[in-house]
Amino acid sequence: MAAPDVWVAKDDDSELVRAGAIAAVSRDYTGTVTVRLSGGEQSAVALVTVVSHEGKHTPGDFHRQLIRAIAELSDTAQAAVVRAVWDDDQGWAWAIEPL
Repeated sequence: MAAPDVWVAKDDDSELVRAGAIAAVSRDYTGTVTVRLSGGEQSAVALVTVVSHEGKHTPGDFHRQLIRAIAELSDTAQAAVVRAVWDDDQGWAWAIEPL
């Protein structure tokens, strides 16, 4: 059986990226999380855009948390979407939901 598709959504739900197409994940000094896609064009997609004056910085290891979430989903039988969500009490987290 083939592995199910895992997708990663931008924080505003405007775009989905297939997790298998992600070649690199980075987090910059403001907390913005960006993925670089494999393939011919090597495009980049900002998954979480942090506005510095809002004080909603992502955790220092948020990009690693994304990789862990994707790796955990590689053993599931169901297609899923991973998305960054903001909670006023908890801060940023990666939420996983069925596709």
